Amino acid sequence: MVLDCVTYAAVYDGLSPILQRALGYLTATDWGRRAPGRHDFEGDDLFAIVADYHTRPPAEVPWEAHRRYIDVQYVHSGRERIGHADLATLAATPYDEARDLVSADGPGGFVTLTAGAFAILWPHDAHRPGVAVDGPEAVRKVVLKVAYNPRSAAHDGITSTKQQ
Repeated sequence: MVLDCVTYAAVYDGLSPILQRALGYLTATDWGRRAPGRHDFEGDDLFAIVADYHTRPPAEVPWEAHRRYIDVQYVHSGRERIGHADLATLAATPYDEARDLVSADGPGGFVTLTAGAFAILWPHDAHRPGVAVDGPEAVRKVVLKVAYNPRSAAHDGITSTKQQ
């Protein structure tokens, strides 16, 4: 997991061309004006999901992980805690390919994301987003979904069907 402030997003430009583009969209887009829902940048290779919700108690938020996508989770407004654990240390359910979802159970740590903060979560990063800090709080969150393919020709683990 990478945790940082959107102000410093360009620091990660060398990780991968598609991740660089994702962070570029993150910094260049006025997320306050975008409607909730899916927003395509590069089709299924790179898209954003904008959501408005209230944070919840940790007992109401399950662990999740994804195989096809890296999540870049950005808090536009509000604040939330996000759980983090190595998926290999948790009791995981079988992978649901249709939903790109592994659910899990077990212990992990938490970090707080405030407005302007983002986390990059790789497929081995189980996470519990949307957990309340002091009580329920309104949050506007953007999750950029970045295509992930560990068997890519570039062997960087992050790929796109578009020219990189």
